[in-house]
Amino acid sequence: MEHRLRAARVATYVYFVLCGTLMGAWVVHIPAVESRVGIGHAALGGLLVLLGLGAFAGMRAAGSLTDRLGARTVVPASGALCAASLVLPGLAPNPWTLAGALLVFGFANGCLDVGMNAHAVHVEQAYGRPVMSGFHATFSVGGVIAAGVAAAAAATGLGPAATLALLGAAGLAVALLTARSLLPGTAAPADAPDGTPAGAPAAPADSGAPTGSAAPADRDARRRIRVLAVLALMVMLSEGAANDWSALHLKDVLGAPASTAAFAYGTYAAAMTVGRLLADRFAARHGATAVLRYGAATAALGITVAALTPWVWAAFLGWALFGLGLSGCVPQLFSAAGHADPAAAGANVSRVAGLGYLGMLAGPAVIGWLTHLTALNHAFLLLTLLCATAAASAGILRGAARPAATTDRVPAPAGGGTP
Repeated sequence: MEHRLRAARVATYVYFVLCGTLMGAWVVHIPAVESRVGIGHAALGGLLVLLGLGAFAGMRAAGSLTDRLGARTVVPASGALCAASLVLPGLAPNPWTLAGALLVFGFANGCLDVGMNAHAVHVEQAYGRPVMSGFHATFSVGGVIAAGVAAAAAATGLGPAATLALLGAAGLAVALLTARSLLPGTAAPADAPDGTPAGAPAAPADSGAPTGSAAPADRDARRRIRVLAVLALMVMLSEGAANDWSALHLKDVLGAPASTAAFAYGTYAAAMTVGRLLADRFAARHGATAVLRYGAATAALGITVAALTPWVWAAFLGWALFGLGLSGCVPQLFSAAGHADPAAAGANVSRVAGLGYLGMLAGPAVIGWLTHLTALNHAFLLLTLLCATAAASAGILRGAARPAATTDRVPAPAGGGTP
């Protein structure tokens, strides 16, 4: 059964790459679509909010659907919808149709995001060791693929609509062909809900064992998910701020030329990718709590250095530390949410991912609002506070259920999952 489990892991990598490629394809074509529709930056900003709202709605819908139908149904379906809807923004003739196209594409992308993360939780549960960060690292690979394809298409004179259609068609094929390798259901939890080790016989009904403990346990689980969601909001708000403000920081605050300033985000993104490739090993050796605590603390140090230094080289170092520190935080939060109750992994991941996604959308706006009150680099100190708070709250992961060593079996079907 190990071969089947490895195939499921590879399939999960494929869906993460697919999601990154489809989103990256839209991002690199934003200027062309903006020009084609004839709108300005302000109108585009409002339309991008609709993309975010669609994604948030998709995340909430996919959570319960994944738990009821199984990731083997939801992930390929949402991947196919996301791929098919990619061409819609490229075909939109006016702002109203573009708004509808972005809502549909955002909704499908949100469904795919939650579905593939829920399936990643099941794969990690079956492997019995951390593998979540590696999945998130491959999302960035998709962005590189999208940029490369877009550049090649532009060089050959292929228009944005045709390029998006080709990428969408390829994505549709990948989404459907990879489905057969997904796990058929949820992974069995390491421990029973009452703390009994997996595989141990349950206590007889008349054994005199205390009852009525489910409600407090449920309340504790709900509290844990809420805390994880708030931490995801803090961390992903920091990520969103870096995406939009890192290059402007070097250009406007430190006076670096545009060609140099562009490398600020590149440094941050490269460090994050490397960090995610290493985070699983670190988590296996030191635990998820250490990943969040030391990662968020490193991010707090990095953004503080970037905010306060007058030297460009030190700012690059700060953005690199910021990306490296944040790299493992979100995967560990998603993993903890999914492992809190494997039977409800989709719903729990959707709650944490949904609030975190709102934070990522809000990050650029929050920093922009703060620039009305203080300098841009001083506004970054809010990110220092958020990361330091996340580091101080890392203990929430200490009691989280972690994957048990189950590499010799593949999870049995659960609910309505396709066999």
